[in-house]
Amino acid sequence: MSNETSTLKFTREDLERDILAILTDMTADWDMPYTGAIQPDTRLMADLAFESIDVVQLVVAIEAHLQRRHLHFEQLLMVDGRYVQELQVHEIVDFLAKQAA
Repeated sequence: MSNETSTLKFTREDLERDILAILTDMTADWDMPYTGAIQPDTRLMADLAFESIDVVQLVVAIEAHLQRRHLHFEQLLMVDGRYVQELQVHEIVDFLAKQAA
């Protein structure tokens, strides 16, 4: 079965746990004012000071973790031909859960 047609084998809870862990690892040595644990309602840009390159690195990390490429993140990251200005952790999890449906 090809990567394009295979389904993700992660529950929504798995996905949330894994995305939170990836984000925590990515930001562990960042100097930012955000304190506390990253939660589902954490905002990537406002809370974690993500820039566009950080979003790219996150997408690559997620695809590597899930061992699946071409998850069509543009559907999450773009609205009406423009990049979204903000993204919350739960939106990423929701998007990935739909990919697994």
